[in-house]
Amino acid sequence: MRVIGPLFQPMPEIPTAIKDAEKIGFDAVYSAEINNDPFFPLLIAAEHSKKIELMTSIAVAFARNPMTLANLAHDLNQYSQGRFVLGIGSQIKPHITRRLSMPWSKPAARMREFIQAMQAIWNCWYTGEPLNFDGEFYQHTLMTPNFVPPNKDYPAPKVKLAAVGPLMTQVAGEVADGLIAHGFTTAKYLCDVTLPQLEKGLNKSGRSRTDVDITCPVMTVCGDNEEQFKQNRETVRMQIAFYASTPAYKEVLAIHGWEAIQPEATAMSKRGEWQTMGELISDEILNTFAVVAESPSELASELYSRYGDLIDNWECTWITKDNQAMSDVVKTLQNR
Repeated sequence: MRVIGPLFQPMPEIPTAIKDAEKIGFDAVYSAEINNDPFFPLLIAAEHSKKIELMTSIAVAFARNPMTLANLAHDLNQYSQGRFVLGIGSQIKPHITRRLSMPWSKPAARMREFIQAMQAIWNCWYTGEPLNFDGEFYQHTLMTPNFVPPNKDYPAPKVKLAAVGPLMTQVAGEVADGLIAHGFTTAKYLCDVTLPQLEKGLNKSGRSRTDVDITCPVMTVCGDNEEQFKQNRETVRMQIAFYASTPAYKEVLAIHGWEAIQPEATAMSKRGEWQTMGELISDEILNTFAVVAESPSELASELYSRYGDLIDNWECTWITKDNQAMSDVVKTLQNR
């Protein structure tokens, strides 16, 4: 199993952080589009690293258009000497329409076309074929020589798609290089929903499971000491409650028979009761959504035991200042 570490530090700290990540032995690092641009940290990381893979997990596709994102991803991939992976997701309708003021419709169909449009753009740049992408949502039919990037020493970047629902998961299998499962998932949901829907998408494109990889940011409860463990446990409990409040994720709860939590969590979120929402999450729910290990030495074996046959990459969600402990976890998983 490959391990992808977080790169969430303030930008002035990125040079040190990426060097530490390489020493720890992470296969890759990821930056997320939450309260900062996801690409700038990776640009700095590319400059101060030599071999580690750099991934967005995720950048919001629908906040941009295929041409702008194709350009951005191409430039970062060339600068990093082929180490960049474009991880994208759709976000949910309120954020796209109200926060980002962008169009929203048929998200799975739009995402399929978005990825195909980027692939058509890269194909034009790399092969010289005319750009002639004419879809329902995006039209890219003009590319003059002065807009073709001159630097093409490395292949076009890989695209991994974040998906929760069946239709988006099928799109990942059909057109993407990998699937990024949501942190609010479980081993049962992966087995019963994600993998069968991914297979449907693969069948549509005539591909097999070996043509894509699966990344999952499995939530973990761990700590360097008992105090950190308890604090982390309550933080993860609140995180699960936050995800449970989102109607789009109700089906993940439903597969375990816990769908009744969703409207209550939503109501609490609308009242701003963020600090008390965690009370909705029982220990059974916590232990289903998160891997709970009282020490770093237990974490790797617990993770692999539950997810080793289901995913290819663990997107690390546990942050510790003990680099040696983290390195031991990473090496143990990599050697399984």
